Amino acid sequence: MARAGKWWMVVAMCALIALLTCPHGAIRTVRAEEAEPVGMEERVETAADPTNEAAEMHYEEQMKKGEKFSFQAEVARLMDIIIHSLYSKKDIFLRELISNASDALDKIRFLSLTNPGMLGEGDQAKLEIKISLDKEKNVLSIRDTGVGMTKKDLVNNLGTIAKSGTSSFLEQMQKGGDMNLIGQFGVGFYSVYLVADYVEVVTKHNDDKQYVWASKADGNFVISEDTEGEPIGRGTQVNIFLKDDVQEYAQEQKVKDLIKKYSEFINFPIYLYTSKTVDVPSSDESEDNAEDDDEDVNEEEKPSSEEKKTETVWDWEVQNDNVAVWLRSPGEVEQDEYNRFYKTLSGDFEDPLTQVHFKAEGDVEFRALVYLPQRMPETMKDDYFQSRQGLKLYVRRVFISDDFPDLLPRYLNFLKGLVDSDTLPLNVSRELLQQHSALKTIKKKLVRKFLDLLKKIADADKKKEDAEEGVTEETGEDKEVNEEKESQYEKIWKEFGKALKMGVLEDTANRVRLAKLLRFYTSKSPDKLTGFEDYVERMKEGQKNIYFVAGTSQEELARSPFVENLLKKGYEVIYFTDPLDEYIAQSLQEFDDLKLMNASKEDLTLGEQGEKDKARDKKLKQMYKSLTKWWKDLIGASDIDGVKISKRLSTSPCVVVTSRYGYSANMQRIMQAQAMTSGVDTHMFGRKTLEINPFHPLVKELRARVDQDKDDEGAKATARLLWDTALLESGFVPEDTKAFANRVLGVMKQSLSIAEEDGVTDEEIEKQKEALDIEIEAEKFAEEAEKEEAEAEELNFDEVEEDFTEDGHDASEL
Repeated sequence: MARAGKWWMVVAMCALIALLTCPHGAIRTVRAEEAEPVGMEERVETAADPTNEAAEMHYEEQMKKGEKFSFQAEVARLMDIIIHSLYSKKDIFLRELISNASDALDKIRFLSLTNPGMLGEGDQAKLEIKISLDKEKNVLSIRDTGVGMTKKDLVNNLGTIAKSGTSSFLEQMQKGGDMNLIGQFGVGFYSVYLVADYVEVVTKHNDDKQYVWASKADGNFVISEDTEGEPIGRGTQVNIFLKDDVQEYAQEQKVKDLIKKYSEFINFPIYLYTSKTVDVPSSDESEDNAEDDDEDVNEEEKPSSEEKKTETVWDWEVQNDNVAVWLRSPGEVEQDEYNRFYKTLSGDFEDPLTQVHFKAEGDVEFRALVYLPQRMPETMKDDYFQSRQGLKLYVRRVFISDDFPDLLPRYLNFLKGLVDSDTLPLNVSRELLQQHSALKTIKKKLVRKFLDLLKKIADADKKKEDAEEGVTEETGEDKEVNEEKESQYEKIWKEFGKALKMGVLEDTANRVRLAKLLRFYTSKSPDKLTGFEDYVERMKEGQKNIYFVAGTSQEELARSPFVENLLKKGYEVIYFTDPLDEYIAQSLQEFDDLKLMNASKEDLTLGEQGEKDKARDKKLKQMYKSLTKWWKDLIGASDIDGVKISKRLSTSPCVVVTSRYGYSANMQRIMQAQAMTSGVDTHMFGRKTLEINPFHPLVKELRARVDQDKDDEGAKATARLLWDTALLESGFVPEDTKAFANRVLGVMKQSLSIAEEDGVTDEEIEKQKEALDIEIEAEKFAEEAEKEEAEAEELNFDEVEEDFTEDGHDASEL
């Protein structure tokens, strides 16, 4: 026990020394204890009007009572830069002061480990930050119960740069470089002059008296013993006399928003002195209620005829009650806590699909909590390249920025969460930080952790499916019922699959990891998504390639001539139907040392050939040599690279394939459909090769006719029509669509026994028009005659009816 106690003392002392040497801890201040904003009214009572003149009068009063000092030259230059040049990030002053206060509270807490009496008793022992506003006097006050400062501390910490990051800030300014420092942490306490004309710091250290530090950024400051103000016990209070053009910082809602944005997860409670309107009963109503209670508790009370009165009540309201979940061990956090924190952090109303929570140690230490949302952000769907990443960067629980494009690769911009690091340098420009090795290390670990999480989910789903399949086989249950259930990874893939595909194209370092996460349909898995690893497990013995074909739909690809022999021989073929899929295949080229082979390219191989196969191929090549040469000459050397005997066809007569390194037909279609493409580079188009099926009746008959007569017009027409249909079936568009249509019409005429010369001439058209005109006139004449006959019959009926009624009969009898 004694040894353990000594160990604890050593740890506490080391922590204390580290904190005391922290540059930010030197100026931490701020406090508030009672139910009202103490100390402010007494200190600003002469500032009845929130103007620069009032602040100057208050400062002159302090100058008369206190000792005057001059700022160090570097500080004076810095304050001049802040006041006249740095306008973009005024909000950061509040974060800076709250961070200072948090560090001061940390110091007194560590000091109290060895000397508990330093905390004091009662309210003074509470470690908290309180913020109050005075709209009338335009003053914002921040108070903490931290370690406080002695007079010497005030001179050293607020009058000189000392060890703070301000010197780095100045160097950057003097070089004329990037003024947008990360959060401008190097500015430190002096950022208060972004919004203040005059600042007053009241502080009390346990080892010294209570002092007031005051300055209006004129190159001087004054320190005086505080004998008139209310004793603050211990800690620091900063009174900020706001400029006329920044009065919004005296509004409750504005301060609440800034606390939520920057300081929501500070380790100490932050209170804001706020007002709210409540209903209060009138005095008459209270007396009536009391009499009713005395007389009869069961009697119904009569409603008061008077309206209820309201009054404004002021009280301290905590602003940072959200817990920093990421600081806890993952095993200690329940899923409900993760879900609630996600909704708070992201503003999403749905629970996340999953999350990864870890702590990284080593040269760069950080904690990360990254969520996978239910849905892809609409901004990422609409404009992938302009989408923003969803991670926030914190340092010691203080929000720094959510504008770090390089914190995550672009394809993971759908992730939400945060990174909290204690080791990132903050007093450097954004550009330098993005190039910093620490940020690169964080990015690398974030990506790998998330991809590992997805792999674990996919593997867990696979094991579950295998187990359920085994149970189904044993019990004889309907297998289709299990297939209808969508696994967790399938949900992830359907929502974020396109983004992961983009990762294969963009992230070369993680391409292998991402390849294992890809999902697609195949000839052996047409209804259920599968991956490369499952494909490899199902490969035939001796198979050395992974076969795929790309097109517009799975149904089209399943009937494609490119895969006829592959499917017939029992090879599994991957169906790529997404426009990104063929790009992915080109980027990957192989998986697990197996080459990805496009079934629409000319280099397709179906395993090793035996001696009989080689001899057969040689014989067929000789038999069809004259036909292939004749066919190539007929089509034209500019349109075709050659005509060859095919090994991929089974039932189709022919197919058009492209060269190995050029665009396939599907890729050409995609490239030509690009909205901003003014003209596609045809040099990338693959050379076309016509492959023929030597066992198809059409090809066999064509060879026989060509051998008999190479000038046979019927053979030429058939060869051209086969070429055009092969182009269409292979995904190309015939260049001369009119000629193709005429050839099809010629075949139709032959099937209907119409002579080829029976065409449509102008003379024939005129004859048909005249015949139509005669027919129209005849129809009109017949209609008029029919109309006259109907009118005559109606007239005759009227006469008969009239005679019938004259004879005394009822017309209805007729």
